Amino acid sequence: MNVVEPKDIVSLAFVGKLDNGAVFIQATEDKPFKVIIGESELPPTVENALIGLKPGQQQNVKVSPDEGYGPRQKDLLQTIGNKEFIEKIKPKPGMILSLKVNREGQDHQVPATVIEVKDNSVVVDYNHPLAGHNLTYEITVVDIQKSA
Repeated sequence: MNVVEPKDIVSLAFVGKLDNGAVFIQATEDKPFKVIIGESELPPTVENALIGLKPGQQQNVKVSPDEGYGPRQKDLLQTIGNKEFIEKIKPKPGMILSLKVNREGQDHQVPATVIEVKDNSVVVDYNHPLAGHNLTYEITVVDIQKSA
């Protein structure tokens, strides 16, 4: 019997939703997402729910913030002076910017979401957009390739 086991390469069709029903990611049967069970970036709850499934079977899986993208952290909000932006862009709430951050002497480009635009400053959020959210995945196993 062909069921999902650790180390298998599994093709998945799925929809990822927030509690309010908003879809944040989707893969279809004709363009499935492939993962290696035990070696993927999927949360362990999702991988464990796939073990034992056959092609065509579906599973709904809830992932808490702690297992997903973590809780929202207030210390990842930063207020930046407007003059740093005015020359290049006109920031608006909801925009995702790539900002330079220095960590341990090295510059890194990281995404930040514009939260608020004030007269002289912009408030940005370095939290992942899905941080703090419960996530629900509706997953269908499309295909299983056994590991060698």
